[in-house]
Amino acid sequence: MSKMITVPYETTLYVRDNCMCLTVQRAARALARMFDEALRPHDLTNGQFSLLMSLNRPEPPNLSSVASLLAMDRTTLTAALKPMERRGLVKVIIDPSDKRSRLLALTQQGMSLLADVMPIWVSTHGDLEQVLTLGEQGRLLADLRKLL
Repeated sequence: MSKMITVPYETTLYVRDNCMCLTVQRAARALARMFDEALRPHDLTNGQFSLLMSLNRPEPPNLSSVASLLAMDRTTLTAALKPMERRGLVKVIIDPSDKRSRLLALTQQGMSLLADVMPIWVSTHGDLEQVLTLGEQGRLLADLRKLL
């Protein structure tokens, strides 16, 4: 019979209190819930908001550039686009300079929804100022960007 190997509970507490990955995941989930709740009346998630915002450009971007910006793989991005396409918020168009490539664009409906939810994003983001000062927010963003 093999000997059961265990990890001491103290190790669990240490990881809970010191693991950057766990702490960032927990903070990301808390922020996601906050923005999801705020955007829910518009039937939008924080991820969908970020996707719409990433398409708000002077020229339609290609799939790879959007995937890179959102730190997603192309397959995940394609799956995330499907319900937004069905809803008429996003359209996928053939790149005129390379017929094999696809470009992503907001529809008028998508742009309208983005404009409608911007005040909600501003307000919700402002709520974070009750928790983090502007200096703390700036430092946190700068520190997190070092990891990208």
